[in-house]
Amino acid sequence: MTFQPESELSPEEAEARVQEAVAENDVVLFMKGNRLMPQCGYSKRAVGLIAQHVEEFETVDVLPALPEYRAALESESGWETIPQTFVDGEFVGGSDVLAELDERGELAETLGVEA
Repeated sequence: MTFQPESELSPEEAEARVQEAVAENDVVLFMKGNRLMPQCGYSKRAVGLIAQHVEEFETVDVLPALPEYRAALESESGWETIPQTFVDGEFVGGSDVLAELDERGELAETLGVEA
């Protein structure tokens, strides 16, 4: 039997936090861990890509309520994997999409950075 820690949020609370974070931040990254200590390679990659272009951005650690956040994010973006990046309320994608945008030279513009 696998140990399943008690979740810190109800599904409704996770949904509300996702909606609030997306609405209130220009750039928000839902990730495993935090900006200083990412807890997965994809989250670390996403933080690095965003940080190249944007100094101030919000991160939300989904690990304390992973199933609830995963469901809330999927209903918000239609995407089930984490990390997920939103810019100006719009879903952009995960670390793979950020990397593709970066390779094409489009990431700064996508993140709202003026040339």
